[in-house]
Amino acid sequence: MKINPWPDKNTWMHLRFPFSFFLLPVFMFALSAAQNVHWLNVILAFIILHLLVFPSSNGYNSFNDHDTGSIGGLKNPPPVSVKLYYTTLFMDVLAVSAGLLISPAFCVLVLLFVLVSRAYSYRPIRIKRFPVLSFIIVSSFQGGLVFLMSTVAIHDYIPALTPELFLGMAISTLFIGSIYPLTQIYQHQSDKNDGVISLSYKLGYKGTFIFSAILFLTASALVYQFYYNLRTPRFFHLFMMVTFPVVIWFVYWFIKVLRSSQQANYRNTMFMNLVTAICMNLFFLFLIVNRYGNWY
Repeated sequence: MKINPWPDKNTWMHLRFPFSFFLLPVFMFALSAAQNVHWLNVILAFIILHLLVFPSSNGYNSFNDHDTGSIGGLKNPPPVSVKLYYTTLFMDVLAVSAGLLISPAFCVLVLLFVLVSRAYSYRPIRIKRFPVLSFIIVSSFQGGLVFLMSTVAIHDYIPALTPELFLGMAISTLFIGSIYPLTQIYQHQSDKNDGVISLSYKLGYKGTFIFSAILFLTASALVYQFYYNLRTPRFFHLFMMVTFPVVIWFVYWFIKVLRSSQQANYRNTMFMNLVTAICMNLFFLFLIVNRYGNWY
């Protein structure tokens, strides 16, 4: 019997490539802050992270969870098969190997991300079942570590441990941390049924919004410090203007959830993610382009 080795439609769906757009602001932030840009590495790093590592992480999580309800970037997940597992394994091996084209340091960081990402979902370890630990891991790895990985790749060398580097990592961690509990808010019961107690479940609907708001405000304060250190405080003012729609939707959605917990649903969560990603990506894209035009 002939066996088709190529990923099927269900496998492609579970990789959730469009979801990588929600994680793109961290990469864009690192690129906008880079002093020296190695553009070939930028392209390679983007492909490795956003077309291999992140989709593979999505797929491996789906393979372990066997979700029947809505998940991030996929409202009606189809059944999973072993083909999904082997596809994610191939993507991870390819990503780590391709990392060597950039540098050994970048390769090691990619490998670290892949291993922790798998431990997050892998049933015998299952980091995601621990509310605080999973929050710390996701925030620091998808935020701070990705900022560091991106910076290493973009500069083509290991960057100096400057205050700006640590600030960038902290800002990225806080921004991911502010959105992560909100992505769990519609999955309380399904997570609980699977033995997962999320941070959002522990905080409750109201607590999740308050916690996310505190992290977002803290991150915004660090954004001010970041651009103040670079003597470009005007960029912070632009940041506040561009991200204003995020604040408006957040407050509007919070009010709706206070009136009815049914509003803490998949549709509103994905819209929150989309608005945030669009605004953040536009802001950092402007800074990247402005570097060459210098009109602001």
